Amino acid sequence: MTSPDWLSLISPQSRLAPSSGIAEVMKHGFGRSGIIPLWVGEGDQVTPRLIADAAVASLAAGETFYMPQPGIPELRVALARYSDRLFGGLFGAAFDPGRFFVTGSGMQAIQIAIRIVAAPGQEILVPTPAWPNFAAAVGVAGARAVPVAQQFSPNGWRLDLADLEAAVTPATRALFLNTPSNPSGWTASQADLAGFLQFARRHGLWIIADEVYGRFTDAGGTNPSLHALIEPDDRVIFVNSFSKNWAMTGWRAGWIEAPPALARPIENLIQYSTSGVPVFVQRAAVAALDDGEDALAAMLRRVRIGRDIVTTRLAQVKGVEFAPPGAFYLFFRIAGTTSSVETAARILRDTGVGLAPGSAFGDNGEGFFRLCFARDPGDLRRAADLVADWVAAGVGSRDLTA
Repeated sequence: MTSPDWLSLISPQSRLAPSSGIAEVMKHGFGRSGIIPLWVGEGDQVTPRLIADAAVASLAAGETFYMPQPGIPELRVALARYSDRLFGGLFGAAFDPGRFFVTGSGMQAIQIAIRIVAAPGQEILVPTPAWPNFAAAVGVAGARAVPVAQQFSPNGWRLDLADLEAAVTPATRALFLNTPSNPSGWTASQADLAGFLQFARRHGLWIIADEVYGRFTDAGGTNPSLHALIEPDDRVIFVNSFSKNWAMTGWRAGWIEAPPALARPIENLIQYSTSGVPVFVQRAAVAALDDGEDALAAMLRRVRIGRDIVTTRLAQVKGVEFAPPGAFYLFFRIAGTTSSVETAARILRDTGVGLAPGSAFGDNGEGFFRLCFARDPGDLRRAADLVADWVAAGVGSRDLTA
């Protein structure tokens, strides 16, 4: 008896989940020692002790039962208090804890936001290059992600309103804004955000505002945010995560901030997916928000050191171009690259440095490579030298994908 064609038997939505271009390169490093892994979006430091201790104390207290779907009250209040510190309130008053809903990761927050704003067959505009999980989540939900190419120059990436206007159709329901951006580091100014908000108002669109990297700024506080611009009737859903600010990628905790009137559908979508986030994880999240500023500040100092190491070294190399980096990524282009996946695999093979190929972030990322500099400074110096020497030996003398 022959085996069935299993893929023909599954739902179209499950077949829409694309393979990861990053994983395509990572498989070349499987089982190899001595690799400097700069391809994934996380640092190399463990979660601060004060956060882990809060989780341990929760477990010791026996908090192992079901929890309220939108999150424990203490965490929702802590999220409101944290937002008050960052943004000075909202709509002329303190943040309402009822605006906050705890999710099992920033990714789940995005998935729920997509299902809130777009039905199957409808469209969401996605400026690219962009984190691939967003477009994939849109497709799996039955909607369609419409890429809107940003323009690159060494002075910075740019998202033109004219390009957004050209992409709008009767099926468009939302604009996804990730700023600071993964992977490009593009960071919208307050004037940019005002223009995007007016665009959304003009077309009756939602904005899904991904501010996961909002704290990654040299100035302290936060990067420009729609919080300073929105009115109570604006259709904006914020998604965020504990992963990046407090080295909690493995904890899988995030949040949605949305009008309290959306509580019922958001809570229902949480109920029918994960039924909530474990209490001990939520206790750790409270500790991060209330007592984690010193740990965050130390991490940001380390990230700035890493940024300066890689940008200083790679700026010296002919054939390498990049815009000023944001978040904790350098997104750089190597002249002569025709396939960033193949080139990243060659760099890994020849140097032991793991980079994410730019094509994983959309067609507009082809020819670029993402490097995470939230890593040990010594490793970054070695990696930057290895990549710089590899590029210097290759640019102008051969096709880098040969």
